Amino acid sequence: MTTPNIVLIDATAGREPALDQPRADRRVQGAPQRRTWTLHEAGPMSAGIWECEPGRWRIVFPAGRQEYFHVLQGRVRLHGPAGTVDIGPGQGAVIPPGFEGEFEVVEAVRKHFVFVDVNA
Repeated sequence: MTTPNIVLIDATAGREPALDQPRADRRVQGAPQRRTWTLHEAGPMSAGIWECEPGRWRIVFPAGRQEYFHVLQGRVRLHGPAGTVDIGPGQGAVIPPGFEGEFEVVEAVRKHFVFVDVNA
């Protein structure tokens, strides 16, 4: 039996990111460029590094998906039914299944992310 390798979630050198922007119908402010390096996918989980320019857009998480993220650089603000939360360098947060609100990048951000599909 082969032992799986540990995956480091820090190395983007030599890897091309997936590029996108928030959908036009969800944009609140700006049309920021987003760069995503998915560095690990296994079963219900994916993880990697995400960068984004300042902007703001509406987000709707499905009932079966959640995200943990940890901000490395920059600052984000989540606007939800219970209020606003600011997350900066060294801080992490969980966006729970079914969350609806707005994601705002206040200062260009780089973060680690982990998505888990809870119904998978």
